[in-house]
Amino acid sequence: MTEPILAPRSLWQHVVGSLRGEQHDYTRGSLPAAILLLAIPMVLEMALESTFALVDIWWVNRIDDGWFGIAPTGGAAVAAVGATEGLLSLVYAVAFGLGMAVTAMVARRVGEGDLPGAAIAGSQAIGLGLVLGIGLGVPCLLWAPELLSLMTDANPNTVAAGTGYARWMLGANVIVTLLFLQNAIFRGAGDPMLALKTLAVANGINLVLDPMLIFGLGPFPQLGVTGAGVATCTGRAIAVLYQFWLLRRGRGRVRLQPLLRFDAGPMWTLLRLSAGTVGQFLIATTSWIFLMAFVNRFGEAAGAGYTTGIRILIFALLPAWGLSNAAATLVGQNLGAGQPDRAERAVWLTAAYDVAFLACVTLVMEAWPREIVQVFVGDAAVQGHAIDALRIIASGYVFYAWGMVAVQALNGAGDTRTSTWLHFWFFWLLELPLAWLLAFPLGLGPVGVFWSIPLAETSFAIGAFVVFRRGRWKTVQV
Repeated sequence: MTEPILAPRSLWQHVVGSLRGEQHDYTRGSLPAAILLLAIPMVLEMALESTFALVDIWWVNRIDDGWFGIAPTGGAAVAAVGATEGLLSLVYAVAFGLGMAVTAMVARRVGEGDLPGAAIAGSQAIGLGLVLGIGLGVPCLLWAPELLSLMTDANPNTVAAGTGYARWMLGANVIVTLLFLQNAIFRGAGDPMLALKTLAVANGINLVLDPMLIFGLGPFPQLGVTGAGVATCTGRAIAVLYQFWLLRRGRGRVRLQPLLRFDAGPMWTLLRLSAGTVGQFLIATTSWIFLMAFVNRFGEAAGAGYTTGIRILIFALLPAWGLSNAAATLVGQNLGAGQPDRAERAVWLTAAYDVAFLACVTLVMEAWPREIVQVFVGDAAVQGHAIDALRIIASGYVFYAWGMVAVQALNGAGDTRTSTWLHFWFFWLLELPLAWLLAFPLGLGPVGVFWSIPLAETSFAIGAFVVFRRGRWKTVQV
């Protein structure tokens, strides 16, 4: 039985209600309405998360344009940001992976009507996030130059320009971990507007501080590319404190009393689920790191162009990722409520919306890549590589849309092991060898690396479709 289509007035009321943070029972009623209520804040949340990267890369590119009398670095600053982002992607992998496990646990408990159980799961997540964030941050702080050197083929200019930025971004990764985990609690509970508010705070601060700290405007010192790291970390840290307040005294479904608590049963479940989710994100991000290393072997212009192109593409991709997060919440809550058929219908509907969105993104990237790239970078050589990256990588987005939604649905159901195997086969055993073969033995250079991405993503989507259709995810216990 198909779900009713919302009337125009009802649609607008749902949009307004979603942005106001109204709570909704996602286990009954119209599925299009449920997807809309979840997806709007989640899409905006992911857009704001990607805004960090776009704002930073835009201002750092202005260093090489000589703005405010700062000394240009010849692309070294941008390359350093890209290399640091490659390293930081490992932190993102851990945070995203833990976050997906938290979302699955919280959503399942909320669907069962067990709000105290959802609160316990959230408390375990925060404690685990603190331990992992500090444990990863201290070594990164100490060995930031060495890590940056590994990512840039020991390029002395890039290491010199980016060490300060790398120390801030990598050393303070506990902030990133907590930001992702606490927003995952909000998403699993069906309160995505709270996650959106915290990222709005973080981005607003970063947007103001970035130019001031990079170029030394007003009372601030001129820190160069390091200033971008200080601005980003400051905004995220204040957002984490705001999250603490919302989880203790806000109006969300899940209230944590106390914030930190150890409970062996839920902690074991969280670790078991996150072994799969962290694994799949680590596979994807380490693959991305190797791709970045391949591209950097063709010079600073290639590395800077790939970094700029990827940042632009992520800005378009993360809203689609936000839409797929809606599928994870709907699957978790409806399986918890004993409604697997409704969970499956939610996935198909969400996938259709995601495919339509990324089809529009692909059209824009294919039609106006030069105009888009020129907004962010002025160097002609860097522009050429960035344009190639936009056109080639975006060509696989329509297929990848389905893969994203299907895998998020599996994660939301708690079937994280299957998702991990899909990532292993298609990103490690297909994408990396293909990128190396096309770039080096076949002599295609950076373009060969770019082409490996849509080819792997399309294969990934086909594999995810086959697995999802088998339906084993409906029987997973969380």
